[in-house]
Amino acid sequence: MRRRLIASYLTITIVTLLALVYPLGRTFASRERDRLLRDIEQDATVVASLSEDALEGGVPPDLDQLLRLYRRDPGGRIVVVDEQGRTVADSDHPGTTGVDFTNRPEVVTALGGEIAEGSRRSETLDAELVYVAVPVASGGVVHGAVRITYPSSTLDERIEAAWTGLAAISAAVVLAVTGVGFALARLVTRPVDRLKDAAERIAAGDLAARAPTDAGAPELRELAVTFNETAARLQEVMDAQQAFVGDASHQLRTPLAALRLQLENIESAAPADLQPALASARAETARLSRISEALLSLTRSAAAAGPLEVADAAAVARDRQQAWEPVAAEAGVSLLLEVEPGPTLVTAVPGALEQVLDNLVDNALEVAPAGSAVQVRVVRGADAGELELHVVDEGPGLPADQRVRALDRFWRGPAAEPGGTGLGLAIVAQLAARCGGRAELREAATGGIEAVVSVPSAPEGDPGTFTSP
Repeated sequence: MRRRLIASYLTITIVTLLALVYPLGRTFASRERDRLLRDIEQDATVVASLSEDALEGGVPPDLDQLLRLYRRDPGGRIVVVDEQGRTVADSDHPGTTGVDFTNRPEVVTALGGEIAEGSRRSETLDAELVYVAVPVASGGVVHGAVRITYPSSTLDERIEAAWTGLAAISAAVVLAVTGVGFALARLVTRPVDRLKDAAERIAAGDLAARAPTDAGAPELRELAVTFNETAARLQEVMDAQQAFVGDASHQLRTPLAALRLQLENIESAAPADLQPALASARAETARLSRISEALLSLTRSAAAAGPLEVADAAAVARDRQQAWEPVAAEAGVSLLLEVEPGPTLVTAVPGALEQVLDNLVDNALEVAPAGSAVQVRVVRGADAGELELHVVDEGPGLPADQRVRALDRFWRGPAAEPGGTGLGLAIVAQLAARCGGRAELREAATGGIEAVVSVPSAPEGDPGTFTSP
């Protein structure tokens, strides 16, 4: 935005300068030419008056001093001719007379009693000339003519100097406008930048971020106030939602536990024909308990903020492999671990890696057929600043559209076993995001699912804590 504002200022300035400077330069060039012709005509008239008596008497005029002055003026030339058009004085050739100038149209015009002025190309000098020729007359009788010429380069130099001056002034104006425009653009865009920063912080999860309302134009201040009100309302809604889910899940624990105990007590004394119904009720109660615990985990992961800690992903993976190995063995599945050589330190929310691997391994074991293997891999990511956790199973897999939806809350595949909550992968995705990473499901080479969680690598040599984005 700042660049666009400065570009707008400069565009307006340049267009204005072109509209003013170009006509001004053309006007100056025209006036400079007219002024030069007037000066030459005035000089020619003076020389004609000095030569009038001599030409009328048929003798050469005494113009030596004047001719010497013109000889010191580079390029200027005075030629005086008699009524026959032959030279009687020439500033370029002192002492030379009798040269015929009747082949010069301006001289012929002056001998005809009229003043001639303008410019033409001289083949003799191979240059453009500016000239004025005036008749030398007395009592209506023309006795000769005076012609003064200047090379056009003299006029061109004056015009070029004027254009150079105008260009220098224009450049100075553009530079000044650039400086002033930059200052004005900063003044205008600073409140917008602050509003943008606040929006980015909220997008990153900092719902307490607010935009300053004490700077900028009134419209921007009103926008900042509205933005802050929206952010405050959003924070209230999110806090209320998390509080409700957390409180509801917590409050459900006790009645569910009591219900489960009562069902177990009833089951021991109930007749045989009621046992299937009681077993089904006990299974549903257990499922409600799992959903309650999953909702609590989801709420905690959503609220997970503050400092990110450095964790050793390889050490966490080994620990979780050892914890889940008995469960895998009971299901007839091999649980394998592969750690790529190199640094395995990452920055993560405390406890996040453990929850991520627990959920992914649990899901993989549910779909892995007996005799297959579940692989847990810790490898470097495609981005040099990331580390990836892979959990690969040999189960039936999912189509591409279902792999995307599987990360949504409460979504379960059509072929999923009964009893699941549909929250495990949503918790994984949320924890990965809180760590500054991401989660995705890919099609494994084995035909099953390859769950991949990317987390930022920790800076080498810095084992400290980091502020959550």
